[in-house]
Amino acid sequence: MILHRRALILGAAATLAGCDRLAKNATVRETLFSAENFHKWAQRSLMARDALAHEFRPDQISPFFRPNGTANPNTPEYKTLWRNGFADWRLKVGGLVDRPMSLSLAQLHGFRHREQITRHDCVEGWSAIGRWRGVPLKQVLDAARLRDGARYIVFHCADDMGGGKGYYESIDLTDAFHPQTILAFALNGEPLRVANGAPLRLRVERQLGYKQAKYLMAIEAVASLESVGGGKGGFWEDHAGYDWYAGI
Repeated sequence: MILHRRALILGAAATLAGCDRLAKNATVRETLFSAENFHKWAQRSLMARDALAHEFRPDQISPFFRPNGTANPNTPEYKTLWRNGFADWRLKVGGLVDRPMSLSLAQLHGFRHREQITRHDCVEGWSAIGRWRGVPLKQVLDAARLRDGARYIVFHCADDMGGGKGYYESIDLTDAFHPQTILAFALNGEPLRVANGAPLRLRVERQLGYKQAKYLMAIEAVASLESVGGGKGGFWEDHAGYDWYAGI
């Protein structure tokens, strides 16, 4: 299903006027029409920037929402936060912002919430439908007052991926300000379980599961992805060659 939808996007985009002109220059062709960049360009061209991912009925919710990625950070720092009910946990918001913040769960609950029933599509081939509740990322970024130079939002997480290095991911401002992009604190009417990313995870519903960063600890606004990890913008992008843009 995922590959089929990607093929439809690529096939339709290839018929758009002007593609042949862009392809005349070898450098432009290599940059724009790589599998990843062309996919991003095609999807963004054919869909409205705020087009919504499909939302489902309550009776379609999966009986079990399988955890993706890390099921428990299991670090001393995370265990301490968990044992105290995440009362001492804080989400740091920094980088290219005029108003850096450190938000508790209680403060996040004070923002306007959004609830959505969506399908999680994992790169491993499985999917699950769940009801997510959280704070639209746009609200947090607006409160932090992004600077003009900000182009990407980077998410730093508590799960240790080896050598003391935590998971990280990033999205651009188009996805960051999308109405369905939320910082989720509840799944199916209950606070997030550890396996599903407690206390807070990202839901960016128009992208594959590895973009849905779990165990959020910090959000950073940056101008470029060059200094993020190995420079490709995400852990699996750097270590396994995954596409940075994982739109579906």
